[in-house]
Amino acid sequence: MKPTLVVLAAGMGSRYGGLKQLDQVGPSGETIIDYSIYDAIRAGFGKVVFIIRRDIETAFKEAVGSRYAGKIKVEYAFQQLDALPEGFCVPEGREKPWGTGHAVLMCKDVVKEPFAVINSDDFYGRHGFKLLADYLSSSHDGDKLAFSMCGFIMRNTLSDNGTVSRGVCEGDADGNLKEVVEHLKIERNGNAAKSHMQDGSVVEFSGDEVVSLNMWGFTPSLFDYMDEMFADFLKEHGQEMKSEFFIPSVVDTLIKKGKADVKVMTSEDNWFGITYREDKPMVVASIKELVAKGHYPGKLF
Repeated sequence: MKPTLVVLAAGMGSRYGGLKQLDQVGPSGETIIDYSIYDAIRAGFGKVVFIIRRDIETAFKEAVGSRYAGKIKVEYAFQQLDALPEGFCVPEGREKPWGTGHAVLMCKDVVKEPFAVINSDDFYGRHGFKLLADYLSSSHDGDKLAFSMCGFIMRNTLSDNGTVSRGVCEGDADGNLKEVVEHLKIERNGNAAKSHMQDGSVVEFSGDEVVSLNMWGFTPSLFDYMDEMFADFLKEHGQEMKSEFFIPSVVDTLIKKGKADVKVMTSEDNWFGITYREDKPMVVASIKELVAKGHYPGKLF
């Protein structure tokens, strides 16, 4: 069974100032998503599921989804603010989505095979997709859930134009993820980095740390746990205006409860992405260089 690729594309783009999922960065008008789908197809993925919002459905399908007709099976799931378990409601005045964990939960009815999860606005490179496709296509039977992640070196994932959110990972001696801690405001600090915490403190990093960019590998068994975990999250944080249910927090909880092992793999490719509008020229130039080197054709689809 070929694995499925789940693409998180419901973000509001508040820091970027628009629907960056639809921004053209390739020489023939390609989006970053196009490169991810191209890499996923040649890595062996058999289906892609886009998680989007209803209000961008038409524009997204016309500008992005239609490109893959005849190339790979495409399905959609929708992340809506009011898609909550019975007994919960959206607090008055809240507009912010419930986070990446909630987004993944929205695709449980259309994903029945091992699957990878990626962001729509990150350029991961071919190697990461190949690592995850191979792992997800292999049997990993055991007492625990067998998950995986593809990590990147922190200093290679920072923006020169502002702070970024990253899950900082710690592995054990067997190459499994031991802990992942979400940092919401990491910025470059020379060749290193620093994180500004909500309590006003600052955490210093060397820049060599492995971080999560939401490039995960899961089995459908994840959904059996996420329903209850999201309900628990809402009980504690459901009345807050900006609280979010993050994938790394879900993974971290399952690891600490002894429910899951997460194999950590590190991509050899350089990452780049668009967090701020000022990031776009760098992304365009980087893709142009990759095309010139023959890593990608001048026109993907």
